[in-house]
Amino acid sequence: MNPQAKLISTMSLLLGTTITISSNHWAMAWTGLEINTLAILPLISKPHHPRAIEATTKYFLTQAAASTLLLFSSTTNALFTGQWDITQLTHPISCLLLTTAISIKLGLVPFHFWFPEVLQGSSLTTGLLLATVMKFPPITLILLTSPSLNHTLLFIMAISSAALGGWMGLNQTQIRKVLAFSSISHLGWMTIIIIYNPKLTLITFYLYCLMTAAIFLTLKTTKILKLSSMMTAWTKIPSLSATLMLALLSLAGLPPLTGFLPKWLIIQELTKQEMTSAATIIALLSLLGLFFYLRLAYCATITLPPNSSNYMKQWQTNKPVNTLTTTLIALTITLLPLSPMTYTIP
Repeated sequence: MNPQAKLISTMSLLLGTTITISSNHWAMAWTGLEINTLAILPLISKPHHPRAIEATTKYFLTQAAASTLLLFSSTTNALFTGQWDITQLTHPISCLLLTTAISIKLGLVPFHFWFPEVLQGSSLTTGLLLATVMKFPPITLILLTSPSLNHTLLFIMAISSAALGGWMGLNQTQIRKVLAFSSISHLGWMTIIIIYNPKLTLITFYLYCLMTAAIFLTLKTTKILKLSSMMTAWTKIPSLSATLMLALLSLAGLPPLTGFLPKWLIIQELTKQEMTSAATIIALLSLLGLFFYLRLAYCATITLPPNSSNYMKQWQTNKPVNTLTTTLIALTITLLPLSPMTYTIP
């Protein structure tokens, strides 16, 4: 890809995200989302492969439909109430349309079908952007409008996302699809608590981005795309493969790793809100995700294929590990022990 075109796409991505998260008017928020969508399209189609072109087309059509719904929602609200302010969404039809639009943009169940396919057709760097940066503007909008959204619909989609994200990830052999369904499952955790504690949703999203970035950068360094290729990853950079197992277990939410913190706080908050049944259901559904994370960790560090002496030559790697990757992995593993154990949700 032309360096100038890559720079323009990256800067437009940052600009669109900044416009959306800092706007107070629906027109500006919509403009930022459109800039974001148009900026990421060249990055998805960069590999010049039929699968990449297919992923670009799917992403464009899905995001265009979601943006149209969002614009229609805000226009309907302005027509009936005269308000263009993001926090003043009060009309019932507008609230329902906005809930649907943001769910499509995030990839919540039942609007999740596009996300695994788009992630599979993208490179690992673009996949990281799709799984983290591109979800920040919709998460911001859902935080600002959380009191107005359809609570019943959000709750159903949250439980469905946690269930389907774990269930569909069980039989995947492509790492990017596994991470896509992992993202859908984590979105279920964020959505179920947003009505009661929006700040906790933001904390969960930040920690999810941290853990996902660590795993994507590790996969990029070791050039792992399939489950079968994880078995020989230890021969390239043994230390990084060992920490990859801990990063995967952190994303699964096992204590005492960082990923346990958001799940612990969400279950605690749901219990405080007297939603013990919901807390129990979503905790049990997380076991589905735990299974395929354990399978990935098992393949990465414990399973060894029939090997020869040729594998041993790869121990002397000439490729240094990026400082950013090691920093993110360290935070992914150690952030929970470093966090204050007396943390209370305000």
